[in-house]
Amino acid sequence: MSKLPLIIKREYLAKVRNKSFVIMTFLSPILMVGMIVLIAYLTELNDNEKRIIAVLNESDFFSNEFLTSETTSYVKYKDISLEEAKDSTMNMGYYGLVYIPDEDNLQKVAQRSFFYSKESPSTTVLEKLERIFKERLRQERLRELGISARDYAEMDSKYELNISTFDGEHNLKGLNEIKAVIGGGFGYLIMMFIIIYGGFVMRSVIEEKTSRIIEVIISSVKPFQLMLGKIIGTSLAGITQFAIWIVCGGILLFVAMAIFNIEPSTLTDSGVSGGIGNGANPILSSADTTMQLYAQEIFDIPWAMLLFFFMVYFVLGYLIYSSIYAAIGAAVDNETDTQQFIFPIILPLMLAIYVGFFSVFSNPHGPIAVGFSLFPLTSPIVMLMRLPGGIGEGGVPIWQLVSSILILIATFIGIVWLAAKIYRVGILMYGKKPSYKELLKWLKY
Repeated sequence: MSKLPLIIKREYLAKVRNKSFVIMTFLSPILMVGMIVLIAYLTELNDNEKRIIAVLNESDFFSNEFLTSETTSYVKYKDISLEEAKDSTMNMGYYGLVYIPDEDNLQKVAQRSFFYSKESPSTTVLEKLERIFKERLRQERLRELGISARDYAEMDSKYELNISTFDGEHNLKGLNEIKAVIGGGFGYLIMMFIIIYGGFVMRSVIEEKTSRIIEVIISSVKPFQLMLGKIIGTSLAGITQFAIWIVCGGILLFVAMAIFNIEPSTLTDSGVSGGIGNGANPILSSADTTMQLYAQEIFDIPWAMLLFFFMVYFVLGYLIYSSIYAAIGAAVDNETDTQQFIFPIILPLMLAIYVGFFSVFSNPHGPIAVGFSLFPLTSPIVMLMRLPGGIGEGGVPIWQLVSSILILIATFIGIVWLAAKIYRVGILMYGKKPSYKELLKWLKY
């Protein structure tokens, strides 16, 4: 193993000195921030578009229901025919025309009303118009039943059951889902790192194999040392890139806050307490207080513990998958031949993300969530979804966490041993497309 540090250093320097690596390391944060700003700008620009809708109301109803808002303006037609209203709407370039016919009761009016437009209308616009008709129909039915709108509003008021822990601490609805999303974000980072940098390991092996450089290297280094050096060297290069991204992202965030005059103090609870003291709307104050409670719960998440185990699962998960990637790279002659082997590798990661989200959202301690957090090919992602809830009582049981890590370590040793067998044989194989049957034979050598 005396040559292992030299191999790690060689692989690390080969990656970080690569021009594309350097460019993308510093360009990626700028591109990401720019993309977020662009999406926010385009979204705001799209939402600011004001639609003008014409209304031809021939009935005695809906006299005051169509009110102009920030996104929609209504132009009312009077004393013209439907055909004239259509022509005028098209000539003026309005978004559409609401036609309300003259009938003897509101039910018939609503059934025979139409919305005319040149193209298929937006779902958002239709929902707004349908809401107007539904509200008017509801009011009419309440009037017929002798119930005032005020009485109905009191009966239809929103109700939320108070929730608390057995210790008397205030509980919040949807907190498990928020924690699962936070843990899922860490799991998603692991998945992306595995796919991107595992691919780097595989391509590096293929390049050295096809250029026959591997024949020179293998004469003085054991295949196992070479494979392990590539895995560790590439992972260190990836960690370096991630660290630079975090630093650059922090600097860009600081610059953005300075340019757009964003005050960090707005995120504290001073605004809430001041609002209550000045006699603000109690409903608004209650909503602000609830948001502050959510913020406090997120702040109380054991971030140090979560980051520590993120690194543990990150390292173990990456070592397992990158060993498989290295074995695949050694078994093929070009990247095209890797397609038949890539999907079975990515499948457990996809299952971990999607099944993990659904299972952890509904029941973080259920059999599916526990099973996927113990299975070594999915545990680096699913266990991180469960860990924001804490360890021990109310969180992940200690035995499950320890078992998950021990299983990961045992799996890593086993997969590295198997991958080394494939690597040792495949690294000097040329001109033959391997099959799964062929790989099984190599494992027996």
